[in-house]
Amino acid sequence: MTPAARVQASIEILDDINEGRSAEQAISAWARNSRFAGSKDRAAVRDNVYAVLRRKHTCATVGGGANGRALMIGLLRQQGIDPAGIFTGEGYAPMALEPHEMTEADVNVNPMDDLPDWIRDQWCNSLGDQADDVAQAMRDRAEVFLRVNLLLGTREAAIEALAEDGIIAEAHPNVKTALTVREGARKVANSISYQDGLVELQDANSQASVCVIPREAVTGVLDYCAGGGGKSLALAGWLNTVVHAHDAFPRRMKDLPTRSNRAQADIVVLDQEDVGDYSFDIVFCDVPCSGSGSWRRDPEGKWSLSPEKLNELQEVQRDILQTASGFVTPDGYLAYATCSVLRSENHDQVDWFISENPQWTVTEQTQFVPNALGDGFFVTLLKRR
Repeated sequence: MTPAARVQASIEILDDINEGRSAEQAISAWARNSRFAGSKDRAAVRDNVYAVLRRKHTCATVGGGANGRALMIGLLRQQGIDPAGIFTGEGYAPMALEPHEMTEADVNVNPMDDLPDWIRDQWCNSLGDQADDVAQAMRDRAEVFLRVNLLLGTREAAIEALAEDGIIAEAHPNVKTALTVREGARKVANSISYQDGLVELQDANSQASVCVIPREAVTGVLDYCAGGGGKSLALAGWLNTVVHAHDAFPRRMKDLPTRSNRAQADIVVLDQEDVGDYSFDIVFCDVPCSGSGSWRRDPEGKWSLSPEKLNELQEVQRDILQTASGFVTPDGYLAYATCSVLRSENHDQVDWFISENPQWTVTEQTQFVPNALGDGFFVTLLKRR
């Protein structure tokens, strides 16, 4: 496919999304009907679509509309590309620009414009003088990070093994288990290192939230909101112990046995009715949240969030904190984590929990903001007084 044909495909997918399909559904449907598209074509089209979703408001402003065509015109202009050279109407290229499309709108692009209007005040209150920089980070693609499975090898060994598959990675400067992929990111899933369980795809700051857990004398660990099991595997690798995994929706954990076998990690999946039969030295709660710290990876989440949904999530977070605290041994730790940058989901929730449970105190608390070193993440370690 030519670059222009890729743009036309992106327009069609964006129009499909505007009709109500999710991005993944729309991209998959296009790929099924476009067998001629090679892997590089599919990757380029996907990149276009997600680039627009990250910058949806400013693409619409610069491009002069909200349909797929206008959004792609807006994206190209923000990328410094003259759309007239792409919109030629030749071959599989989009139709030539109309007269009203030829003049770029005289606007100053503000990164805050690519946030929902209703959340901007809360964003600024939560992030202070970092608000603009974090909003800008959300408009760009995130780096690719890997977690080295310490059960199977070291970072140095993983770097060497990945290089044999044409993947260039380097040690993360702040996170002991993390690698930053510099070249060959699309090869990771088919690499021997990944298939043999030596590495997993996981954001660096997500890994960092696990690395705050003390490694000494841990005999029982519960990942209370396990989901697909990324944190369960990270906890098993970091602590070198058995990890119990629980989720309110067990079907989310359906792939965890396969993943744990590949990683040679000892993961025990607990049924809903069994979790209360145990107590644990560590109870880790990566709670459902807005995902505002990882919106550059899931930009649709940014646009689908509403004040009502955020309030519902905050109620769930409080319920989880209260319930999970009952599973912690007397000298154990309760870890509360989100991939959010919003104070209402982070510091405020911890403050509320302590006000309701004054026997608990904070031993460590960290807020990571999205940047070149990882996504936005918040983690607090609590212990009884």
